[in-house]
Amino acid sequence: MGQKTDVPPTPRQVQLLRAIAEFAGRDGYSPTIGELAQIAGVSRTTTFEHIEQLRKKGYIWGLAGKARSLTPTSKARKLLNQLNRHQSQTKETAEIPLAGVVAAGMPIEAVENKDNLLINSLFGSCDDVFALAVRGDSMKGENINHGDYVICRRASSASDGQLVVAIVDNENATLKRFYKEPGRVRLQPANDQYQPIYSDNCRVEGVVIGLIRKL
Repeated sequence: MGQKTDVPPTPRQVQLLRAIAEFAGRDGYSPTIGELAQIAGVSRTTTFEHIEQLRKKGYIWGLAGKARSLTPTSKARKLLNQLNRHQSQTKETAEIPLAGVVAAGMPIEAVENKDNLLINSLFGSCDDVFALAVRGDSMKGENINHGDYVICRRASSASDGQLVVAIVDNENATLKRFYKEPGRVRLQPANDQYQPIYSDNCRVEGVVIGLIRKL
């Protein structure tokens, strides 16, 4: 299998890229997996999986078996510079990153965008807030339609019944209601034409906190 160098990082992976760059800029060396896990508020296993995906996508490199060798590539630095330019715009416009597209039908590959959605601070601090365009109709029973935008707050966990953006099998993103079941989670649609998604390999990327209707 070839490296997926054409696949953009997920929001969590961008968070880890920022952490690596900021840590190295502050302390002069890169963080360990444990330190990154603490910064991101996720497990070491989840952090390691994200780091491996960033490596495959061409955003970081490091010497195998050597601690503190994680280094952002030129591709990663270019991405972070672009994101920093967006964030440096005036807070009055309160740009929320338009992170890409999330499926409201069958899961699709998680792809991050680089646009911004102007929300004028309606959803509080933008540091952990992002927007996704909805593609599909599996949540139409909750009046979430194709072409709408969901506003999400980054989170690595959710309570039963919360509407979440979840990553299934490490690369497929979907918008569903989240329920824990023994040994797995259930991602519940709001359209009888779709079956629930059951998974033992699922992580939460964000909890939905708002909706913008596209008329």
